[in-house]
This record gives sequence, C-alpha cells and structure tokens, in this order.
Amino acid sequence: MNIVWDETGAPDTATKETLSRAGDAVLRRASVAGDTVEVSLSFTDAGAMRELNARYRGVDRVTDVLSFPQYESSDAFKDAIERFAGMRMSLGDIVICPERALAQASEYGHSPERETAYLFVHGLLHLLGCDHEDEDAKRRMRTEEEAAMAAVSLSPRR
Repeated sequence: MNIVWDETGAPDTATKETLSRAGDAVLRRASVAGDTVEVSLSFTDAGAMRELNARYRGVDRVTDVLSFPQYESSDAFKDAIERFAGMRMSLGDIVICPERALAQASEYGHSPERETAYLFVHGLLHLLGCDHEDEDAKRRMRTEEEAAMAAVSLSPRR
C-alpha cells in the first residue's frame, strides 16, 4: 500500500514502518493487493480535529481518528477494483489526532506507536467499508483490528 504522508505532525520512521505493515496486514485479510491502493494520512491537533468532527460528522468534540472514504460502500470499492484492475486507486483519507493517541496510549497502558497503529488500522477498515454501528458489526471490526495488530506483533487493545 502506498501511504501519502502529510509530514506535518507525522510520526518517526519506525512508526511509519509499523503503520505500513499494519495497513498491509489489513489489506491481505481483505484480499486487496497492497500495490493497487493508496491512502492519504494526516496528523492534526485537537482543535482542528474537533472542527473536522463537527463539520463532517456533526459531533462537536475531539476524536482520535476520522476516515473519509473514496467509495460509498465496500461494494462500490469492489466494483472499482474490478473496473480499474491494475491501476492504483485511492481508498480515501485518514486523519489522526496525536494528542488523543498519546492520551489513549496512557489510558490503555501501551505505547504511543501501538495506539497510532491501532487508530490507522481502525481508519483503514472504515475506508474498506467496515463499521461499528451495531454489535455484530462492532465485533467483526474488532476481530479485524486485533488480527492486523497481531500480524505486526502488537498486542490486542484492552
């Protein structure tokens, strides 16, 4: 997978490598060839994240990660893969708030790198059409998150 990094607030090289490996794990489980997709990844402060969350989700509070999918549904994404076989396609954009990642890492008792990877995986799953709107969907999404984190040797979220 090609990650287009917004270098403003971007993590260190080791964390970038972890995010790339975690993203590849998600794509493998989804049977998506990593060399066919691209994701834009940005990091922003709490104030900007609150504005984005209010503007695009109607929720006036800071959040940890937002995803802006290129495709309306997983079916639309699958259709595009077939239609544009062999071409690199953008899955969409992910925005992470490092302040929230640091706070959550402390709360859950794990490293900031692990929390940032988890948020990236979570966002990527949303770009692929996963959600957590009901308990079954939430359970399926958590299973995918934990599998991706295990694939890069990061323990499951508590």
